[in-house]
Amino acid sequence: MEKAVTRAMKIESIPFQVVDWASLPVTRHPGTNGVATWRTLENGGIRMRMVEYSAGYEADHWCAKGHVVLVLEGELITELQDGRIQVTRAGESYLVADEVAPHRSRTETGVKMFIVD
Repeated sequence: MEKAVTRAMKIESIPFQVVDWASLPVTRHPGTNGVATWRTLENGGIRMRMVEYSAGYEADHWCAKGHVVLVLEGELITELQDGRIQVTRAGESYLVADEVAPHRSRTETGVKMFIVD
């Protein structure tokens, strides 16, 4: 018999479903430079997004929200408010909790990500 695994995230009240991301509406979010496009699904208190930043995109704000970010294509440059810079490439992720490390994103070449928050 398999032992249950204890997890920090609790996903409740979401039935099994398949998401066709291409069928979800696109919202545009301009940055200081470039634009971010989002396809968003919210369910059970969890927001999931397929996000693309255009080449040269720079966020226009610091973000203190927690995220799980998986880079699918391209390269994401994340600047933390304490001065650190993190580069995340296709196939890599970063994780951050709410209010732990304010950050802002940019990309030189464009990037496609899956984000859960």
